[in-house]
Amino acid sequence: MCGGVSVIDMAFEIARLRRLDERMIALQRQGRIGFHGSALGEEACIIGTAFALQPEDWVFPALRQGAIMLHRDFPLDLYLAQSFGCELDATHGRQMPCHQSGRSVNQVSWSSCIGNQIPQAVGAAFAARAQGDTRAIVGFMGDGATSEADFHYAMTFAGVWKVPVVLVCQNNQWAISEPVSSQTLVTEIYKKAEAYGFPGVRCNGQDVVEVHDTMKIALDRARAGKGPTFVELLTFRVGAHSTSDDPSVYRDEAAAKLWFVDNDPLTLALARARKVKKFDQKAFDARLAEFDRELMSTLERLEKLAPPALSTMLDDVYSDEPWHLAEQREELAR
Repeated sequence: MCGGVSVIDMAFEIARLRRLDERMIALQRQGRIGFHGSALGEEACIIGTAFALQPEDWVFPALRQGAIMLHRDFPLDLYLAQSFGCELDATHGRQMPCHQSGRSVNQVSWSSCIGNQIPQAVGAAFAARAQGDTRAIVGFMGDGATSEADFHYAMTFAGVWKVPVVLVCQNNQWAISEPVSSQTLVTEIYKKAEAYGFPGVRCNGQDVVEVHDTMKIALDRARAGKGPTFVELLTFRVGAHSTSDDPSVYRDEAAAKLWFVDNDPLTLALARARKVKKFDQKAFDARLAEFDRELMSTLERLEKLAPPALSTMLDDVYSDEPWHLAEQREELAR
C-alpha cells in the first residue's frame, strides 16, 4: 500500500534517526549530556507513524518518539538544544534531556511518569472533537504502561466517548527490566482493546511500510468520526532502556543481538527501497553523509552556547503576567 509515500524517504529517516541516537549516546557516555533513550531496533514504529500523520494531528509521545518532530520539519538545532539545556532550548533547560517538544509541530513533551500521557492524549482528542476539528490525536505508550491505572482510565474514556484518538503501544517486550510475560497475562496486548469496546490491531513494528499502513487506517478512522483504535506495534528493544540502564543484568544480550540480525528495521526498509527503480545507493549515502555533517556542526555549535538566562525561570508561567510575578522579575533583575 503506502500510497504516495516514498519508501526511500522512510529508509533515510530510519538511518538518520539511528545516526542521531548513536551520536547522542556517545555524548552521554562522555559526560557531555545527561541522558538519552535510544530507539535502536524500534525506528520503524516511529518513522512509519510519522509518515502517516497529517500536519494538524497532535502527538503525545513516550520515551522514543521524539524524531517524529524532525520529520515534521522541526529545526535540528532546536531539537538538540533541549538535550543540552542551553540558551537555544525552547524549554529553558527545565526538562531533563531527551524530552523534546514543539508547539509548531503539535508534539508535547513526555514526562517520564509511566503512562500519564495516555489520558492526556484522550483528553486532547475529546477537546478536538468538541471544537469541531478534524484532527486526530496519537498517544504512545510502552508495554509496561498497559499495566498502569492511567491506561485503563484512558481506554475507558476513549471507548465511551468515541474520541478521535489512536492509542499506540510500542511493545518492545521489556518494561525496563520486566518482560511482558511477567507484567501481564494478556501478552497479545492489542486484545486488551476488546474490553473497552473499540478495535485493537497488531502489526509488525519492524516493517516501516506495515506500520505506516496500519497507522494510516487508524488515523483515517479517527478523523472520520468512527472513534478510537488501539494499535500494538510489535518490536524489540535491542539496546538499553536508556543510558541509565544496564540490560546485561537482567537478560541475555547475545540473544537480543541475534534477534536483531534478521529483524533490523533499517535493513528491511533498505531492502524495500532497493526494489524501487529510482533508488540510488550513492545518492542515499551522500544524503546521509550530508546529515552527518549537519549533525556534527550543530552539536559543535550548541556545546559553545551559554545556559539559559536566569530571567527565563519566570517565563511561560502565565499568559498574562500577574503583579506578584512582575515584582519577582524586578527583584531578580536587581
